[in-house]
This record gives sequence, structure tokens and C-alpha cells, in this order.
Amino acid sequence: MKNIRNFSIIAHIDHGKSTLADRIIQECGAVSDRELKKQMMDTMDIEQERGITIKAQSVRLDYVKDGQHYILNLIDTPGHVDFSYEVSKSLASSDGALLIVDAAQGVEAQTIANVYLAMENNLELIPVINKIDLPAADPMKVAEEIETSIGIDATDACLVSAKTGVGIRELIDAIVDRVPPPVGDPDATTKAIIYDSWFDSYLGALALVRVFDGEIKKGQLVKLMSNDEQHQVLDLMYPHPLHRRKTDAIKSGEIGIVVLGLKEVNVIHVGDTITDAKNPAKEPVGDYEPAKPFVFAGLYPIDTDRFEELRDALDKLKLNDSSLSYEPETSIALGFGFRVGFLGMLHMEVIKERLEREFDLDLIATAPSVVYHVYLTDGSMVEVQNPSELPAVNYIEKIQEPYIKATVITPSDYLGNIITLLMNKRGIQEKMTYLNENRVMLEYSLPMNEIVVDFYDKLKSISKGYASFDYEPSGYRDGDLVKLDVKVAGDVVDALSVIVPRTSAESRGRVLVKNMKELIPRQLFEVAVQASIGNKVIARETVKSTGKNVTAKCYGGDITRKRKLLEKQKEGKKRMKAIGKVQLPQEAFMSVLKMD
Repeated sequence: MKNIRNFSIIAHIDHGKSTLADRIIQECGAVSDRELKKQMMDTMDIEQERGITIKAQSVRLDYVKDGQHYILNLIDTPGHVDFSYEVSKSLASSDGALLIVDAAQGVEAQTIANVYLAMENNLELIPVINKIDLPAADPMKVAEEIETSIGIDATDACLVSAKTGVGIRELIDAIVDRVPPPVGDPDATTKAIIYDSWFDSYLGALALVRVFDGEIKKGQLVKLMSNDEQHQVLDLMYPHPLHRRKTDAIKSGEIGIVVLGLKEVNVIHVGDTITDAKNPAKEPVGDYEPAKPFVFAGLYPIDTDRFEELRDALDKLKLNDSSLSYEPETSIALGFGFRVGFLGMLHMEVIKERLEREFDLDLIATAPSVVYHVYLTDGSMVEVQNPSELPAVNYIEKIQEPYIKATVITPSDYLGNIITLLMNKRGIQEKMTYLNENRVMLEYSLPMNEIVVDFYDKLKSISKGYASFDYEPSGYRDGDLVKLDVKVAGDVVDALSVIVPRTSAESRGRVLVKNMKELIPRQLFEVAVQASIGNKVIARETVKSTGKNVTAKCYGGDITRKRKLLEKQKEGKKRMKAIGKVQLPQEAFMSVLKMD
């Protein structure tokens, strides 16, 4: 055990984690130069295309230092704020962490958030200043920033360039010297934490585990502590960037993949403890928080017959992404679908894209919303995720909405614009700190509802991409909120309902119907698009009918002949309007997102 090192790589998005992981894999000789490709550990197409890490990945490497053979278990984690849950579960199974900071950009919001996660897990932190080959790099200034904003000693920070390979061997030596070996009792009963899981079409549900006590052997009967289910270990493997290596036992302190031959994807829970079935451990490994979804949206198949396929796809995806939660729901406008809980807007975008790509589905997503606490006049409280479930106004005592504590780090040049954006989003300033003469850290309380749609995009555009953003939930507060309904041809389209602050309801209603008017295709009859609060219509636009020139065959002659034909047409259109149904295109549902 003294020669094992378990460590994670943490950083803000785009600070070079995956590239550094590639260099460490290459330096340890796990893959040949011919087999090496960019972002080795990002296995999904969508990760490769976007250049972001979505799912944490593990790899076991061999390294020799001073004649001693070491085993390095490396976990590459995502950097985006939406995937901090992936980071937390990876840190729970590590003994140390590499904190990567870009030598040109310095400390960012997610850097600070990830450091606190690592400190909660009592990990040994090694500061690494990456991209020192860039012309704008200033490692000394960044080291100072790490000390002032995070409070950890950066005098012996490793200076590396993951792109060119400078300083990589020194970094691996530092990992061996500074990350403590795992602690555990090899002779005790088996105790291992599941920190990741996914579905393999040949082997079924796989669990990635870190063994704390004892060992897991091939053929052993093990028990999952959360549900007391017993299963036999069919196979054991060590993770590798290209091809997994089989083994007969995963010993104390090691990381490995356990094959239990499970066809049911919901049996394995991330954070669960595996123990020996005949001689079980008394206590599980630590208390593990399941992921809490922040944003909820409806996902519906465009072809309503494919509802069951969508259910199966979500079941399989749930195992690859344990933070996903969903339940069936129906909509008058869209038919049968699911209300799905996401960790944020990027997470929602990624899940929708994965469902469409990997399972060949065509989906419509409704506008995202958050969970509101609605207190009723009879003293009870209900949780509302879907605006169409909001009770009638006369039954509501008050509505509380979720708030977040937002941290924004920005160059001081963009400070004014960012403060204006935060004020427009109903933000309340808590703190403003200058990290150095050019960089400011803002702390704000913001309603969660205001950031779920396009806040991140706006922040990036007004700061030219330099501002960074992180948030954590901070409880519920009272809000003056109303439900904004959209009626198309007299029918309420429940999938377009949104909950908005009363002060901005009218302006948002006007913008929404204006957007809708452009998107609804013209019918043979006139279509009224209205925004209403309860029964009060606050905005209206009319989609003109496609007229047919019924008087074309009347050239010359008496006007009464033309009048008669026009009256006849008017009657027909009136009748059509009464029974006509308007098919809304997918863009109409997305227009709610572009209300500004």
C-alpha cells in the first residue's frame, strides 16, 4: 500500500486538466506515442468536439522512481460549475489533488470552489501552474494570487506546460513524494466505496470502486449496503486509457472495476458501500450526498409513439450519470414525456444531445424552471417544479423561490457592466474584494430562476470571456411571483407557461408573444397569440391568415357578386377558427428562453 498514490486533477474549465492527464499517461508509458491522441480520457464524442470534460475518468498507471515501483491512480475531473458533483465524488476516493491554475488567466471562480471541496475531504493539495509557455504567462503573479485568494502556500508550486511537456516528470515525482499513501486495513472485512458507474452493453452495469479495507476477490459474494442486495463478483479489472486489465483481486487502497453481471441499471448507487456478504462491515464508508438537481425541464419525443424508447434511454443514461433524475409527466400540447432534473443549463444541453445522438431520438425540451415552495391558505406547503402545476391565485398565501450565493471573478475593466447585469437579475451584493489591482471577486445573492436560462452566456459576452462564475444554493426567500400563460388560438399551451416576477411580467409577456408571432406558421385562419396572468390578458399579437383571392374569377361586373364571395369566405374562416388546431414548431418552445 505504501507505493500506491490516489489523486485527482481539479481546476477551472479550460485550464488544461485533460491535456495534463495526457502528458502524465504518456510519461508513465501507459500508451505508445502511436496510440496517443488528444484528450485520451474524454471518451464521449461530445467531449472531444466541445473540448470539455463531462464525466470524471480514472486510469491506473505504473511509475518507477529511484528504483521503486509505484502505482498511480489518476482521476481527471470536469471543470464546469454544472459538474461539481462529479468532482466531489472523485475527491471522496482520492488522497491528494493537483490544483491546476492557468499561468495566463490566474485563479478563477471554479478554482476556489474546487479547493473548498478538496479541503472538506482533507486532501493533500499540490498547486500546479500550467501553460507557462504562453507569452502572457506570469507564474510568479499567479503563485501570489493562489496564496492571497485561496490561502495555500504556493512557493513550491510545480511549473509545467502540459502542451510542450515541460516539468511533467518533476510533477510526477512531486505526486509520489507529497501525496500520502492510502490508509486502510488489508486484513479487515471488505469495505469499498462505489464512486462511479456506467452501463456496458456486453458486461451490464459496472461499478468503479476504491477499496478501503480488505480486498474484493473474483467469485466473492458481496453485499451492497444501501439496499442489502447480494451479488457474486464475476470479474475484476483495472482501468486503463485503452484496454482494461483483468485481475483476480483488488486490494486495500486500490481502484478497480467490479463486474456483478447486473442487467438492472438502478441497483448500483454511486456513494454506496460494497462489503462481504458473509462477514459484512458494520458502518458504510462516510456519508455521501446524492446530487440535487437545480433545473427542471420537460423532455418529450417529437414522435409520441417513441415514449417507451425515451424511458429506456433515460434508464441507461442514469447509470452513466448518477446525478440525473426524472419522472413521467403529460402535457396537453406535447403528449407524454418526462420531467427531468439537471444540475444546470450545460448539463441539460449535454443530456439532450446525448439522448438524441446515442439513442437516435428527436426531442422537444420545454423551458427550464426551478423548484418553488408554494404556501397555501390552508397552511400546507407544496413543491412546484412545473409552472402548469401552480395552484390558483386565491389558494396561494405566498411563494418562496430558491436563491444562490454566486461568486464572480472578473478583470476590473468589466466591473460596471457585470454589476449592471447582476442588478437586472435581481441580485443583492454581499461582498466585493480586489484580489489584485486588476481582478475583482464579487459575491452576490441571486434568485436561481434568473440564472437558469442565459445568465452564463451574457456574463461571458459582456466580459469578452474573462469573467468566471460559480454558485452554491443558499436557501429559499419570499418572492412576488406570478404565472405567465401563453394562449394560442384560445388554448393555453401548458408547456410555455413560466413563473416570473410580477414587476417584469408585462414586459416579458409582450416580448414572448412577439417572438411567438414570428415563429408560428400562418394558417388558413387568423391565430391570436396572447399572454395572460390568470384571466387577465396582458399582451396580444395576431398571426394573419393566408388569404386566397376568391374574387380572382370576377373581372368586371357588379360589386355585389364580389361581396357575396367574400362573405362566404369569411363564414368559412370563422368555422375553421372554431375547430382549427395550430401545430407549434420546436422553435416556439425555445422562444421562452430568449425573452430578453
